[in-house]
Amino acid sequence: MKKITFIFLQLLLSLMMVGQERPLNIIVFGAHPDDCDGDAGGTAILFSQMGHHVKFVSMTNGDAGHYAMGGGALARIRHEEALEAGRRFGVEYEVLDNHDGELMPTLENRKKMIRLIREWEADIVIGPRPNDYHPDHRYTAILMQDAAFMVIVPNIVPDVPALERNPVFLFSEDRFRKPYPFEPDIAVDIGEVFDKKIYAMAAHESQYFDWLPWTRGALDQVPADEASRLEMLARGRPNAPDEAVKACLRKWYGERAGEIEHAEAFEICEYGKQPGESEILRLFPMLPGSSGEE
Repeated sequence: MKKITFIFLQLLLSLMMVGQERPLNIIVFGAHPDDCDGDAGGTAILFSQMGHHVKFVSMTNGDAGHYAMGGGALARIRHEEALEAGRRFGVEYEVLDNHDGELMPTLENRKKMIRLIREWEADIVIGPRPNDYHPDHRYTAILMQDAAFMVIVPNIVPDVPALERNPVFLFSEDRFRKPYPFEPDIAVDIGEVFDKKIYAMAAHESQYFDWLPWTRGALDQVPADEASRLEMLARGRPNAPDEAVKACLRKWYGERAGEIEHAEAFEICEYGKQPGESEILRLFPMLPGSSGEE
């Protein structure tokens, strides 16, 4: 009787495991340490809290983005800040050793990105659009687009096994209008983790409380205490949805959309897998109607 019971329990456990899917793997690319954080930080926290795996990658080491220091000393600071941000977000954070302001869409950098996507076995790849004021942002986007098909081609970068399926490639939101504005396909309510996102972003002290205020001529307006700094950062990065994102939120959240104050939105890149609604719900289990939503 005990043997029969044990076999029955094993069979039941096997059936339960068949219905379970492995955790999702999400990789986010930014040009500089801190770019991924603002673009997809809230969504990354939600993924991480649900047991999925998220990696942030900075394509440059940020060694030029400061008014009083640069080079190796600044790169080391930016690297340590990124690692701390990763701990706060609950993600892995990698900073590549390309010079800030000098990123180019070279074959070498394309191969680096292909390797990273394959090694992470990515289901979702997120990065900026190629329409941007900063050349590093534009070329990060081009590299991501160039990798979108190649990640499944076995004879390209053969030292890392090719993915069996193409991931979904997504552009993060921006407010640039030409040659065409951002067109959201997916929008995620990050209201419940917005404060956590701001706290994690604040790990990049040399950026948010030093370099960026200096570029605006507002360095003397940066408060000294942490609470006031977090409040300042929250005001500067509200993630308040515009009309296009509001419309996208209505698609996914229905009547709840009008209550959403903070959201992150993503546009599906034409070059990767083209997911339907059911696939999007599987890949974004925090959305209403998804089997992963509690």
